[in-house]
Amino acid sequence: METASKVMNTIGAASGNVPVPYPETLTDDEIETTFKESGAWGLYTSVDLKECNPATIRDAGKIREFVIELCDRIDMKRFGEPTIVHFGPCEKVAGYSLAQLIETSLVSGHFANETNAAYLDIFSCKEYSPRVVAEFCRTFFEASSVTTHILFRE
Repeated sequence: METASKVMNTIGAASGNVPVPYPETLTDDEIETTFKESGAWGLYTSVDLKECNPATIRDAGKIREFVIELCDRIDMKRFGEPTIVHFGPCEKVAGYSLAQLIETSLVSGHFANETNAAYLDIFSCKEYSPRVVAEFCRTFFEASSVTTHILFRE
């Protein structure tokens, strides 16, 4: 898939939370198994999206739709409604920010109007599929590229 060549991945070792490169061929199943076997406390995925659809990242309703569908796709139970607020002291950082509590931690993000970029974070003590997350984010926001980092947290 063309997008795969644009995806940079790292996985953090359970000790020290230091990200180290891993082969692009590592599957979500292998990541989830390694996470379970490592004894790590949490799984963290950051997803950076570039050249997103400007209309989507500027629409609080679409952002709400995104986080609800994301949580459903990775089997995370939302705790309350998402908080979605537009703010920023200057155009460089202005945009919506998102916080959605989940029973096992948090989904958060910021959408930068000036660059049409999105910076999303998914953290949970329950395993989930990071590649599913990254591809869903890329597709939903129609991003031209995605960079993903994965970290196991102690």
